[in-house]
Amino acid sequence: MKHIDIATVLQDKTLIGSRVTVCGWVRTSRDSSAVAFLEVTDGTSFSRLQVVVDKSKFALDPECAKCGASVAATGVVVKAFKGEGAELNAESVTLLGRCPNDYPIQKKRTTLDFLRTIPHLRLRTNTFSAVFRVRSVAAQAIHRYFHANRFYYIHTPLITASDCEGAGEMFRVTTQPWDAKYESEAAYYKDDFFGQKAGLSVSGQLEGEVAAMALGRIYTFGPSFRAENSNTTRHLAEFWHVEPEIAFAELPEVMEIAEEMIKYVVRAVLEECPAEMDFFEKFVEPGLKAKLQNIVESKFAVLDYTDAIELLKKADVKFQFPVEWGCDLQTEHEKYITEQVYKKPVFVVNYPKEIKSFYMKQNPDGKTVAATDLLVPGIGEIIGGSEREADPEKLLAAMQARNMDLASYEQYLDLRKFGTAPHGGFGLGFDRFVMYVTGMENIRDVVLFPRTVKNIRMSRMFKLARAPC
Repeated sequence: MKHIDIATVLQDKTLIGSRVTVCGWVRTSRDSSAVAFLEVTDGTSFSRLQVVVDKSKFALDPECAKCGASVAATGVVVKAFKGEGAELNAESVTLLGRCPNDYPIQKKRTTLDFLRTIPHLRLRTNTFSAVFRVRSVAAQAIHRYFHANRFYYIHTPLITASDCEGAGEMFRVTTQPWDAKYESEAAYYKDDFFGQKAGLSVSGQLEGEVAAMALGRIYTFGPSFRAENSNTTRHLAEFWHVEPEIAFAELPEVMEIAEEMIKYVVRAVLEECPAEMDFFEKFVEPGLKAKLQNIVESKFAVLDYTDAIELLKKADVKFQFPVEWGCDLQTEHEKYITEQVYKKPVFVVNYPKEIKSFYMKQNPDGKTVAATDLLVPGIGEIIGGSEREADPEKLLAAMQARNMDLASYEQYLDLRKFGTAPHGGFGLGFDRFVMYVTGMENIRDVVLFPRTVKNIRMSRMFKLARAPC
């Protein structure tokens, strides 16, 4: 049906005095003997539109006043009685979809734990509608940044035969019945759809490198899948990944682009989502806007991994995970560096080669690789990147040392055979980035349907007791 967005009604002052139709869901209602008030939202605005019903002109269907009901309201736009904005003096209110009394989202506040049990409905709350508007703006800003800087958008395959990280955390893809009987794994997969073992991609990087070796600058932005048994507030089995690859680039340029992109997207969120950011500032993370403004205005720090280890050893803090050269930095270490020492984002560079992937460029010291992780306060790592190894002999040796199946990487190795060039790139965990800019503490609260260990359903079937948050 033809209607106008509520955001437009609230923001466009030229509509005052116009007759319009709006559609949306009732969030609250108030009633008196003469007048009824409905607060209606359609998802286009953080603010709701107040629909004023003069009972002397028409009778309001009681079902239209129930929380969660969908309605269409036609009337004249007038200046809001209090403050700025507008409201609608209704001439008619039509019920589009009734909502029974057991609708789980009512006026009283509920816990995030409870809302995770109803992901199909939680977007109708202030918190989650704000999260997903910010997520949309951030995604659009990423595309704008890369387009403006002459990066080409590449769609890499989601089904692949190669494990980019070499960690064995791929989800298998098969059409074979579960009870098939075969003498060997090779025989099993020979009869499968692809004729060999296949899985869901953990990263589009390797295919992205192929494109970068022809187009110069490319990026991918899509889902990645990791069968990692990590049931934490920072991990998902299905997550969204931003992965640029840049030809003729060394690690410093890769870091420069990563910093520039982060600042661009943060600035876009602050400028385009003021009401949402005010909400997060008030109810989720006090000081959030100042933190993000500091991101935009500050130069990111650069810290060598070896220096980071010494810094952590000298810290007057008892870490759960011991700190020694060669260890992988844990979240507690990352938070200490960013929150206690630098108080801003930090690039940690030159990690030990044993804890990083096979494709990273080996440094002259023979012990480290030209890799970087971008750590941010409150979250820890949100970007992992590196200069890629361009030397074919060194790359082959690194793969052999990890006992990798070279046949699956034949085309990738060809890139070093035919016109190899210095190049690099990084991966941004988009969901973690959304956590950072909204202040949300659990990654399950920034995706529509989180995929975690033992959780694949649209909504969990058990219910938790609601309590005020």
